[in-house]
Amino acid sequence: MPKEIAGIEIAGPGFINFKLSKEFFATVTNAITTNPEAWGTTTLLSGKKVMVEYTQPNPFKPFHIGHLMSNAIGESLSRIVEACGAKTVRANYQGDVGPHVAKAIWMMRKKGIAEVQTLPANLAAGWIGTCYSEASTLYEENPEIKAEIDAVNKQVYDRSNTEVNDLYDWGRKVSLEAFEGIYATLGTRFDHYFFESTMAPIGKEIVLANIGKVFDESNGAIVFQAQNYNPKLHTRVFINSQGLPTYETKEIGLTLTKFEKENPDISIVTTAIEQGEYMKVVQKAISLMYPEYESRMKHVTHGMMRFASGKMSSRKGNVITGESLITDAKEIVFEKMAERDFTAQEREEIATAVGVSAVKYSILRQATGGDILFDFEKSISFEGDSGPYLQYTAIRANAVLQKGITEGISPSSIVPDVWQETNLEKYLYRFEEVIAHAYAELQPHYITTYLTELASYFNTFYSSGKIVDSTDPASAYRLALTQAFYFTMKRGLYLLGIALPVKM
Repeated sequence: MPKEIAGIEIAGPGFINFKLSKEFFATVTNAITTNPEAWGTTTLLSGKKVMVEYTQPNPFKPFHIGHLMSNAIGESLSRIVEACGAKTVRANYQGDVGPHVAKAIWMMRKKGIAEVQTLPANLAAGWIGTCYSEASTLYEENPEIKAEIDAVNKQVYDRSNTEVNDLYDWGRKVSLEAFEGIYATLGTRFDHYFFESTMAPIGKEIVLANIGKVFDESNGAIVFQAQNYNPKLHTRVFINSQGLPTYETKEIGLTLTKFEKENPDISIVTTAIEQGEYMKVVQKAISLMYPEYESRMKHVTHGMMRFASGKMSSRKGNVITGESLITDAKEIVFEKMAERDFTAQEREEIATAVGVSAVKYSILRQATGGDILFDFEKSISFEGDSGPYLQYTAIRANAVLQKGITEGISPSSIVPDVWQETNLEKYLYRFEEVIAHAYAELQPHYITTYLTELASYFNTFYSSGKIVDSTDPASAYRLALTQAFYFTMKRGLYLLGIALPVKM
């Protein structure tokens, strides 16, 4: 019998159980500790290129919680496909033209921008977002203002008004700078930035070229009657009666551009769930014109974030945005660290890492597509089901490793004769198959669930007896297991887009 097999038994008709030996698990421990960089990687997507499009905030509007959710999911999926061997291309598609831009510019022109031009980008962008919100209300209430904003919208597209152009250029620049600050906090970088202003003419040309083939004229607009191809779908306007391309047309331009620019084997797009039916119509239209792309397009949706307190405002009384949610989470961490002896820089680094972890874990802990209930206190707890709990457990393991160095005991994957395998060893072995499953389903929550259970097994192992003990012949192997756990947790948190601070 191979040394990896400790026993074989019949477990009912048609079933045989194989019991893995402690030597097998020691081999896994050795593989993790001797080559931690390779641990958690597979060749599932070797040689493939995968483009992941996510976040998609719109200049001139706030970076809202939906963008934060898309970012957390998209960044995690990007890292998961990388772990599966693919070359990952991160893409961000941003709406820099459209009615929302016109609304913001109309109000910016009314208020004047002289006093806000010297503000930092994040504050100036917040002011622009307020302009958009105020104008949106007036747009719905006042027909005259609606007509003025509609006129500004056309001027944005055709660049026919110098004052509008100047406001547009400044507002777009400031918005994008503010977004970059948020991306840095979240640990995200992008390879490509696509913009609606560029995609619109590309998509419009494609739609016009396919009138009578895919698209039809209807009351001065160009529409796609998707229900003719699938009764579950519906008709959508692609070019409105004013001759302006809609979001649907821009999406066609984007899809064609992505495939022509990068030619990915797989294109993954993350959006809010309310865009699910809209995306199905767009993808059906694309499949009729470019059938070779249909099987390569995947769409991942996310739900809404709700709050346990029932309030939709930040601690300062403002409406919660993605940025303010992270800021509020950081402030709670600062409060928890008030009595701890950290430098100012350490406090900032820890608060950022733990605050972002709390938010990201809350988003990624359940299957995408459902709504999320966010509780500030529970999300930042160092016990139980939270991102900070995982960070804290990993740091505890690293502290044990440092103690081993101090005591002169080196980790060893040579299993002691008297050793009885633990649940920690059995669960470490599953890491790579969990990653493969997360990719197959495009669901990061499989990794969050795994890490939470793994942390629980480590804490049981930690409390079952001293790990660093010069009188214990098993101490070196216990340290090796601790090291294997630390490497696995660190790698798993990375796949979730969560940074691991040096201490907490």
